[in-house]
Amino acid sequence: MRTIDTQAYLSTLKEVVNEGNDVSLIISGGSMSPFLVHHRDSILIGKPTEPLKRGDMVFYQRATGQYVMHRIRWVKPEGLYIIGDAQTVTEGPVNPKWVFAIVKKVQRKGKWIGPEDRWWRFFATVWLWVVPLRRVILWGVGKIKN
Repeated sequence: MRTIDTQAYLSTLKEVVNEGNDVSLIISGGSMSPFLVHHRDSILIGKPTEPLKRGDMVFYQRATGQYVMHRIRWVKPEGLYIIGDAQTVTEGPVNPKWVFAIVKKVQRKGKWIGPEDRWWRFFATVWLWVVPLRRVILWGVGKIKN
């Protein structure tokens, strides 16, 4: 098996998207849980063609060089405020120029879905309004599952 440097891989991915191509990749990390699960789900990303809005999942590169895929919580004149679905702290303002891709579809539990899906809509709307309650909600869901 050949190993590829993550920074090099994501830089190449960014170039491919900037050329107007869509790219699919497997989710790595837990910040977008419970909507997307580490190494289970995939995303299809492409170059943004419309103004970014609340609820959009975007791929961006921080000033530090780190690549992140999270959801837009607020769009304000000074920039974007972004949060992962498993997080309770919002990052921002993020310069919209740092965003190089938007998530067009996700493969969740083996099925490709888009913005019209009920779970997509739930996480893009309701889940953004309950950010202060997320820890309690996730704790409760964990107790119910166990």
